[in-house]
Amino acid sequence: QVQLVESGGGLVQAGGSLRLSCGISGPTDTIRRMAWFRQAPGKEREFVAAISWKFDDTKYGDSVKGRFTISRDNVKNTLNLRMSGLKIEDTAIYYCAADTEIQSMPSEYPLDYDSWGQGTQVTISS
Repeated sequence: QVQLVESGGGLVQAGGSLRLSCGISGPTDTIRRMAWFRQAPGKEREFVAAISWKFDDTKYGDSVKGRFTISRDNVKNTLNLRMSGLKIEDTAIYYCAADTEIQSMPSEYPLDYDSWGQGTQVTISS
């Protein structure tokens, strides 16, 4: 399995921007798709965005469409999430995830991903 380490979280005022990164190590040639999820206190894990590792397909959760952009760097082996127009309800721990199975279309389902990072805290203040 690949190993994932998130970075870039922090405290930002509402309306601001933040960029998260996910460093990837291990057998990166096995990656088929990757995603960002988030989990706020007392809530279930929520899909944020997903991307195919080899193609240009992306998928976004309804709550972040038009504000967040997922991207990948296959050379540097990183997954990124550019967040803008941040809202208080974006406060959560953000996790990156990787799927090393055959399917490569982006997926919004956590069970489709077999590798997870430890998460990075994003806090939006008013």
